[in-house]
This record gives sequence, structure tokens and C-alpha cells, in this order.
Amino acid sequence: MDFWHSFGDAKRGGWIQARADEYNKTHPGVKIVPSYKGSYNDSLQATILAARQGKAPALVQIFEVGSQLALDSGMFQPVGGVSNVDFSDYLKPVINYYTIGGKVNSLPFNSSSPVLYFNADLMQKAGLNPKTPPTTFGGMMKACEKIKAANLNVTCAALPVYGWLFEQWMAEQGAPLVNGGNGRQSRATASNVDSAAARKIFQFYKDMQTAGFETYTGKLADTDGTNAIFAGQKAVFTINSTADLGNQMDAAKKAGFKLGVGVLPIPDGAKRNGVVIGGASLWITKGVSQAQAKAALDFALYMTNTKNMADWHKLTGYYPVRQSSVDLLRKQGWFSQTPLQLVAFNQLLNTVPSTATAGGLNGAAIQTRTIIEEGLQKVMGSQSVAAAQAETKTRVDAALSDYGANFK
Repeated sequence: MDFWHSFGDAKRGGWIQARADEYNKTHPGVKIVPSYKGSYNDSLQATILAARQGKAPALVQIFEVGSQLALDSGMFQPVGGVSNVDFSDYLKPVINYYTIGGKVNSLPFNSSSPVLYFNADLMQKAGLNPKTPPTTFGGMMKACEKIKAANLNVTCAALPVYGWLFEQWMAEQGAPLVNGGNGRQSRATASNVDSAAARKIFQFYKDMQTAGFETYTGKLADTDGTNAIFAGQKAVFTINSTADLGNQMDAAKKAGFKLGVGVLPIPDGAKRNGVVIGGASLWITKGVSQAQAKAALDFALYMTNTKNMADWHKLTGYYPVRQSSVDLLRKQGWFSQTPLQLVAFNQLLNTVPSTATAGGLNGAAIQTRTIIEEGLQKVMGSQSVAAAQAETKTRVDAALSDYGANFK
């Protein structure tokens, strides 16, 4: 039975293979065959194509913004419909994202949110206190001013131009990304990219760029590139996924600096509403027998059981998606041993459930995310915030309209 995923690295892909090997040994009538199928987008497109040809894998890892497209494809069945699953153990901000139309469509697996990573040694050299990293956009700007004045020959922040961060900053302000109850009550037909909440995000990118406080590779969504800048001690701060913590710790150790983690800085004056869950979940296809669907769900539940999710969190920095896994980690003293993990964790647990923090859904999300990134890139150039917002809004809404036309 095929399981397609998007973890090509030895650490995470190897962990998945090890869980499949364990499961296969104890279930002689079943053989789970995990396969790396490229990026999240590549894997989703390959699954839809395979399903149309009657060759769909039984289980697929699909990234969070692919959820509406996966639903609309008609190729998948809700995991709650395959067998009676108790979802009460799943962390609320996690299970909320994957609950659409009152149904849990997929099983949470690798879940993350963005945090502020900082070089504690460089902060101290600039006269900043690493125990109190910036928590707002204004705080970031003030810290950057001190770093610039210290003449350390570094840029303040390696800031990726990343639509995922835009989505997070909208949610932090309690602002939906799209209409229709953030695409959860009805199909999204218009975006809120021209809102006051969105303006603060566009303005932040412009202010950071104009002041010379930020750097990136010039490529959109290039978090690997900004990570490399940060790891090379060419920037004091970067913003990236909690799932990257293991890699960040390894890089800091290799480069010889002390790594710090802070909450995601948010727009000034905003009440901290919390983060939208990122990462991916496990979907079961329709084009398989009932026995295969049940076996796929059983393996998915095994791979994401209490112990395995605690181990997965330790290995990768992804959230353990179950409350029982959190309890196990606390019992083991994990959070006191690794306080960096706790910052990210509390940020998730303190999220206020709402349509904004549940995350925006739309079937053209892969495209609209790129359009937003292009808008942010333009505002970092010569375009005004108002012009960038207006153009981005027009383009995002056109993409939503084109996609929605398929369902009229």
C-alpha cells in the first residue's frame, strides 16, 4: 500500500520509513510502502493525476494550503468516515484547521508555526538583551537601529518574502485572509489584501527594506536562503518555521554562536490572537478498497500515536499534535531540558480559536500565496504600499474568481 510524502531528507524521510518497517512487522497482511514524491505541490498534483488514472496511493501527505484543492478534487475521503476516530486528543489549533464543513478530512501529522530566531551573541554585541527579543514590528525596527549603530558589519534581519508569514500576520491581528468566513463558511470570492491589517504587513516590509534593515536572496519563499544568511552570522534575526529548530540548532553549534527563539513579532497595537497551523496532514484517497482505506488510517494513527509524535517533535521541532504527547514530553522533562522548544509551543497553545486563526481556505491558495509574495517584493522596490495592495488585491481576487468559476 503506497504512502506518498514530501520528506526527501534522511532525518525525516528515514523516520517515516522506520515507522513503516515497524508497522509492517506487526501487521503481516499489510505492507506500507512510503515514497518521496517531491515538494508538497508536486506530491498533490501527482496524486490527483494518479487518481484520475485509477492508480492513486492509499495515503498522501498534503500541505495545509492544499486542503481546499484536495477537497475540491473529489479524490479523497474524510478520515472520520473511514472508521470511528476519537479526535479529542488533538490540540485544538491543529484539529481546527483540518475541520472543514464540520468534518475532519485529514489526520494532523507535521504541524508548525513561525517564530523569531536570533543570534544571542550578536544581540549582546549590539547592546541588546537576548532575554527580551523584539515582539512587535516596532520593536524589530528599534532593535535594528541599535544593530546598525553598533557597526557589526551584519544586517539586522534575514527576512524571507513568504506568503505564509503574511497569512500568519493577518491571523495574529484577528483578520481573515479571505471572505466567506475565511473560506470556511462559503467559498472565498474576495481577499482582504487591501485591509488595514494587510497594510501594516506591507508597510513593515517596506520600512525594513528602506532602512536597510533586512536582506534576502531575491527569491520568493526562499527560507533555505535566509537560513543560510542567518547561519553564516550575516544577520542577527530571521523568521522561520518551528519545524526548522533542529536545523537551526545544528547550524548555530557548527558556526559557534548561541541560538535564541522568540515569539513571532506582530504589528504594533494588535492583540496577539495566535498563529495558523502550518505543515501538512494525512489524507486517504477514494480510489482504494475499504480494507486498504482502513489499513491506511490504522497506519496513519500508528505513525501519529502519543509516543511517535513525542519522538517526532524531539527529532524535528514539529509540534506533537496530541495533548497526550505534550503530557508525555512534560513528564520526561523535555521542555525544561530544551527551553527553546517551549517558546514555540506556548505560542501555539495560547492561540485564540477563531475563523482568522483557523486559517484561510481557498482552492487557488498555491497561486494566491505567490501573488502576495510578488506584491511584497514590489513594495520593497519602488512601488508604494497603496499601489502594491491594490494591485495584489486585484490579482488575488481574479485568481479566486477564475478558480470559483469551476464550481458554478
